[in-house]
Amino acid sequence: MRFYGQHGLTKAEQAVGAWFSVDAEMALDLAPAAVSDELTATVDYGRVVHRIVDIGTHNRVNLLERLAGLIAEALLREFPVSQVRVRVRKLTPPLEGLVGTPGVELTRRR
Repeated sequence: MRFYGQHGLTKAEQAVGAWFSVDAEMALDLAPAAVSDELTATVDYGRVVHRIVDIGTHNRVNLLERLAGLIAEALLREFPVSQVRVRVRKLTPPLEGLVGTPGVELTRRR
């Protein structure tokens, strides 16, 4: 998913903001959903997306590591998953001379 946020250490990053991309992988037993075909037997990915975007647009942090940590903590706390892997990338960093896309990845387990 993508959202616009104002995360970063510099005044430029905080004032101008940037587009961020988040990938979230969640581990859980999918057998009940595979049998029942019921949303209540799995994770509602729409809710996951809304929660990630909410965190990314309503909290301002300095580090991508912190943003990824906040997202991972929320997913583990609010959804029936045993593990999450979160990748956060800053797609349009307003940093002079930066070439590439800075990003972090972390994995958290219950």
